[in-house]
Amino acid sequence: MECIHGEVETVQSEKLIHDWIVTHLKQRLLRDYKDISINLDGEKKNEFKRHYPDLILGNHGLVLAVMEVETERSITPEKADEWSRIVGTGLGVKLIVMIPKALKAKTVELLWGKGIADKTAVGSYEINIKMP
Repeated sequence: MECIHGEVETVQSEKLIHDWIVTHLKQRLLRDYKDISINLDGEKKNEFKRHYPDLILGNHGLVLAVMEVETERSITPEKADEWSRIVGTGLGVKLIVMIPKALKAKTVELLWGKGIADKTAVGSYEINIKMP
């Protein structure tokens, strides 16, 4: 039973981290983009060409980029298929994938495998907790 409890805590922690980063990025990116729509984990409120990326970034009614925020457990070949479908939706719209810093090599490998590394920007985040 302990394993299941730990698994549930991990999933809940990753959802919390995901949603916090999405919200943080929205606030931070308001300087560069006037129109920002978000979908928190599992939400389908804001659509971009039949996809529901975590952030949709635009100015003056024009979508310039979409952003996906990933966690340790969400970077999978299936997720890379989703990124590939998003990249295929339109010219001029950039895909930005935000990932845990430690998983950059794995993510870039998946992007190259799907043939979208040249059409995708990769950003990273790191959470540091320093104890006294």
